[in-house]
Amino acid sequence: MRNNLVNLVRLVSLVALALLADSASGQTSKQWRDSVSVLIEQINLNPNNLELRLKKAEANINLQQYEYARDEYSAVLKKDEKNLAALYFRAFCQTQLRQYSFARADYEAFLAIQPEHLEARLGLAHVLQLLGRKTDAADELNRAVQMFPDSTDAYAARAAFETQQEQYDAALYDWDEALRLAPKNAELTASKVDVLLRLGRKKEAREALDQAVKQGTPRAALREWYDKCK
Repeated sequence: MRNNLVNLVRLVSLVALALLADSASGQTSKQWRDSVSVLIEQINLNPNNLELRLKKAEANINLQQYEYARDEYSAVLKKDEKNLAALYFRAFCQTQLRQYSFARADYEAFLAIQPEHLEARLGLAHVLQLLGRKTDAADELNRAVQMFPDSTDAYAARAAFETQQEQYDAALYDWDEALRLAPKNAELTASKVDVLLRLGRKKEAREALDQAVKQGTPRAALREWYDKCK
């Protein structure tokens, strides 16, 4: 069966990386490495230029050089402790580096400045779960859903957490809400079917698949799950 904790981890990572997508579009690894080399030279000439450091950190992230990126964000925060980009992406880097307590501190500092930020709330919930603070993680996910009732990601993140906690009735509700907002999303359908199958409700699982196909999800994308309903 699908491990829905993996879904939550992937969701948080993709949300963070999506915020870099505009400038990252079309860049190759070689181009990012070349950018890093140029930016290092520019930073050596202009060590107090925070924009250059943010650009270098972005390039480091795209090369999965999370330690270098973290260090650049730290340099920015020494000069500007409320720099939201540096706080958010340093938290992301520290999560990748498994420095969860530091990541939590950065997310909380970010949210103290900008509380209505879904991606940061999901990031904080993810880190709290990794720290074993499941009640706090649940509270943060509940807050995210309350603040962003029209967000597919908020419902999906909470549903993934609930599935991992074997709170299946609550998870089914949240998968349904996520699907209401994104009815053609095959991964959401698969996640709901996963929960139904865990509960031994094969007939309902197949009905959920059929409904997804009626709403436009390609049947081929759900073939694996149809096989599990036999």
